[in-house]
Amino acid sequence: MDGRAWPKPAFSIDLWPTPPVPPRSDLHETVTDASKDPDFHHRRAQGTVRPRIEVFHAAKPNRGTVLIIPGGGFTWNSFDVEGYLLAQRLNAAGVTAFVLFYRLANDGWADRVDIGNIDAMRAMRVIRQHAAKLSIDPQRVAAIGFSAGGFLSASLATRFDEALYPAQDAADALSARPDAAGLMYPVASLDPAIAYSGAIPSLFGGPITPEQIAHYSPDRRVSAKTPQCFLVQAEDDPVVPVANTLAFRAALKAHGVADETHLFAQGGHGFGLTPSDLPHRIWPDLYINCLRQQGIIA
Repeated sequence: MDGRAWPKPAFSIDLWPTPPVPPRSDLHETVTDASKDPDFHHRRAQGTVRPRIEVFHAAKPNRGTVLIIPGGGFTWNSFDVEGYLLAQRLNAAGVTAFVLFYRLANDGWADRVDIGNIDAMRAMRVIRQHAAKLSIDPQRVAAIGFSAGGFLSASLATRFDEALYPAQDAADALSARPDAAGLMYPVASLDPAIAYSGAIPSLFGGPITPEQIAHYSPDRRVSAKTPQCFLVQAEDDPVVPVANTLAFRAALKAHGVADETHLFAQGGHGFGLTPSDLPHRIWPDLYINCLRQQGIIA
């Protein structure tokens, strides 16, 4: 961390007064650290039962905002290398950041295919509900997701106007559409020919029909209303085929949606903000520059 303090949220905001999917008494959130370096954390939360956004304030805010959605194979929220560290980088650029802890499909929730989407949509609305209190611009709210979180970010960008849950309060009158979407090595397709091998079992618990692919696969749901996008992946990714990023980008192009896409020759999967000497380490700077071009950073 080069002598810097490890980033910590200022506070958290619970997403739901009454969750639309019944609570679970059999689950308890646990956190493990996959890092072997005592000076570098790689924590992952499993069994999330309290969906929430953790708030990172910028010291000199420019009113731009990013919702960060960690990955973790629909089994964990990997909130350090795909959450807190990016929030810290964004804060340095004047961006207020929110890290989402969402309910996980592999925990066996009812409506498992959409349980994460429900929390992500609600998070976008709650952020906008708190815009005045937190001095952010509700029309400059981006989302970025990693791997399984990339599925949620891509779903926000393509299915933001679906009524996935009954309205809870005034927040649900607000838009869930991000003003820009970032997809980091994303699960962006459920086409069995190119899908991440764990996606369909995690989200559906069994085989998937052509109708389900058409409805739930983000690359099939792109439209002219999809927001501008930023995409990053390593071509040697052994977990999520790079064809996911290419298919989503092709759909953006077909609908006239602006994108900035970066493919790196090496990097594997899940690199996030882990230390590296490989070229992909520049991606956070590329992302911040893209947020300026997209108008999130004014």
